[in-house]
Amino acid sequence: MTDTQINLEEIKEKLIKKFEDTGWDIKLRSFIKSDDFSKIINSLYNEKEDGKRFTPPLKYVFRAFEECPLDKLKVVIVGQDVYPHLGVADGIAFSCSLTGKAQPSLKNILKEVNKTVYKDEIISEDVDLKRWANQGVLMLNTALTCQIDKVGSHYDIWKDFVAYVIDMLNLTNSGIIFILLGAKAQELESLIGDNHYVLKATHPASAVYTGGTWDCNDVFNKANDIIEKSNGKDFKIQW
Repeated sequence: MTDTQINLEEIKEKLIKKFEDTGWDIKLRSFIKSDDFSKIINSLYNEKEDGKRFTPPLKYVFRAFEECPLDKLKVVIVGQDVYPHLGVADGIAFSCSLTGKAQPSLKNILKEVNKTVYKDEIISEDVDLKRWANQGVLMLNTALTCQIDKVGSHYDIWKDFVAYVIDMLNLTNSGIIFILLGAKAQELESLIGDNHYVLKATHPASAVYTGGTWDCNDVFNKANDIIEKSNGKDFKIQW
């Protein structure tokens, strides 16, 4: 494939412009301008040309950054794959705004939030996790796309980008709370600098397959405890 088939420079400039209001344009510009990012776009384009559909659509892929202002960033939650079914993934990990109906992973997440944070006295049930992103929670997956119904198909496409994001945050920020959900996300722990916090739990989908209850390892309360000690209770995440 050649650059004449798709306008890479136009795609890059539009993406940087989309990030301008969030502050991510400065942080991500060098990667977006790089050949590594060109390879990502080319890989997705080639799959499309080969008849391999992927999700979410390109317009949603970077929505996690668009909805999370960099100057509010407190928490990075990392999952595994985007939802592999057509029309479900909305660019924010675990979020289900396009369907309005919680997938099993999100059901388990909200159930644990209600139980551990709110003691079932307040029910958090909004399936659009933009509400978390807007408070400074960057909701990522280890791969930002995948082939329809083929979990794990795009890890290699996105590994350099995810590593760049973590490295950039190591160099420019301190005190970020990384919540790594599942074995695939926890492979990234070695990349996270000592200037940040790491919390871990199994992936919420694990309970779906075993028929049991997901143990969140109290990560939502633990994250807020760290935030309160560092910045005060007014900065805690309203899960």
